[in-house]
Amino acid sequence: MKLLLTSGGVTNASIRSALVRLLGRPVDECRALCIPTAQWGHPMCNSTSVRGFAAAEPRWQYSSGLGWGSLGVLELTALPTIGAERYVPWIREADVLLVDGGDATYLCHWIRESGLVDLLPSLSDTVWVGVSAGSMVMTPRIGSYFVEWPSAPDDRTLGVVDFSVFPNLVDGTVEVISEGRWRKFGA
Repeated sequence: MKLLLTSGGVTNASIRSALVRLLGRPVDECRALCIPTAQWGHPMCNSTSVRGFAAAEPRWQYSSGLGWGSLGVLELTALPTIGAERYVPWIREADVLLVDGGDATYLCHWIRESGLVDLLPSLSDTVWVGVSAGSMVMTPRIGSYFVEWPSAPDDRTLGVVDFSVFPNLVDGTVEVISEGRWRKFGA
């Protein structure tokens, strides 16, 4: 899996260039699946924000609104009830998973509960575009400050990467794409 971990999506030309490089072709030729699940776990998100993300409304111009060739929705909370034979082909056919923000621990719970966590290692050509919690879920821990979901046992997440920042990662190589300033802490 190729990771584009962002705090706010594809917000500038450098990040968009990195996305196109990861995809291997233009955005308008790619199939995207929106994953809004993290929103349900955060108190500042609601059905209107989920609809906006899924419908690529202007506020989501930096993720679902980038002009994808096709755009679908993958709601992780529904997957355990419909069976892998239905949803696994949808995931395998997607070029990109757009994983929106919300609560990272809630998202982590549903990535595990839905079975998506077991599928991720086989998606070598798929790009994961994380926005906020959609990026944080790939780290080992997010810090208690970011846990909003009351049922979260702690701040642990998937640990796909071994850091807690929002860079571009391909095959274990960290590349920070920025048009601003950044600093590595604890180095």
